[in-house]
Amino acid sequence: MDWLLKPGAPRIKGADISSLLEVEKAGGRFYDRGREQSALLILRNHGVNAIRLRLWNDPYDENGNPYGAGTNDLARTIQLARRCKDLGLPWILDFHYSDFWADPGKQYPPKAWADLNAEGLARAVDYYTRDTLENLKDEGLLPAMVAVGNEISNGLLWPLGRVPNWINVSRFVSAGLRAVKAVDPSIKTMIHLDNGGWYGLYRSWFDSYRVNFGADFDCIGLSYYPFWHGSLTSLRDNLHRLAKTIGKPMVVTETSMAFTLRECCDYEGLTMAEKRGLAANERTAAEVPYPMTPEGQCLFLRDLWDVICSVPEGLGRGFVWWEPAWLPVKGSGWTTPAGLAYVREKGPGGNEWANQGMFDYDGRALPVQDTMEALK
Repeated sequence: MDWLLKPGAPRIKGADISSLLEVEKAGGRFYDRGREQSALLILRNHGVNAIRLRLWNDPYDENGNPYGAGTNDLARTIQLARRCKDLGLPWILDFHYSDFWADPGKQYPPKAWADLNAEGLARAVDYYTRDTLENLKDEGLLPAMVAVGNEISNGLLWPLGRVPNWINVSRFVSAGLRAVKAVDPSIKTMIHLDNGGWYGLYRSWFDSYRVNFGADFDCIGLSYYPFWHGSLTSLRDNLHRLAKTIGKPMVVTETSMAFTLRECCDYEGLTMAEKRGLAANERTAAEVPYPMTPEGQCLFLRDLWDVICSVPEGLGRGFVWWEPAWLPVKGSGWTTPAGLAYVREKGPGGNEWANQGMFDYDGRALPVQDTMEALK
């Protein structure tokens, strides 16, 4: 799927739907202009042309209890990838190289890798990456692109792969990149960091990676949430400067904006004490120059698109909206008790992202989907 990164080709208008199977099992339903349809079909009909799916190695405890948030093991990934194929949608595979959430604040090795040294971890990344892709190949479901790690600004597979241990960071990432190309050289590869408005992070990270013999890759992925990562002007500055200094295609591979600040506890059957709270809330809204309304959501997306399209040489290749179909339903939160134990947190749980979807709390497509469809 060369068009994903090729200048002049259609840009990515993507959606991460990793929690969808869990939402559906919990009773979530989706509607477009009053007609019930699958979320994936509705998104595709409104312009989505690529899907992103996360993968956790073993998201269950020793008693088989799931960690939640989609419990995205390989079997579920295959189910969702098959749906993508049936609708003609290429997909992006996001390896976390962890049994649960991996981000700048936590990058825990999978339980099965916990006692490995650096050499063993590099071999494990290589084998696991190859084995996963070979399984997908056997199913006729190879992804168009693979992200080797999720938001690895502070490294991966801690503590051995934690920044500033750049020798190991480069070693682990390179093992994954080379494994992807060994299975199929046509699959595009991505390195994904967070904080998309911070040029200093990106320049320092990629300089350190390069001088420590990091393997080549095809694309830079950036997370950009306007309530955490600065203004769109800072994102624009980062993208433009990276286009000149690194010259790789770039995808804003995680982004979103709220359509409401109203809580959704009643939909989840939780009390406020049982809920983590919304990530986009009254406090974080003060950092954003857009109202957190359906209209504000549309304005943000149009402005984000203009920033991406402004990148020189066509190197701004699109965006992926993070979890646009994660409805607030009973039984689908960011974690379970088993998941909390793995990430070493006390909780509480619930869905902190529901107000940033492209569907309202009742599953009805929001105006932002029409805005997305109109983007050219």
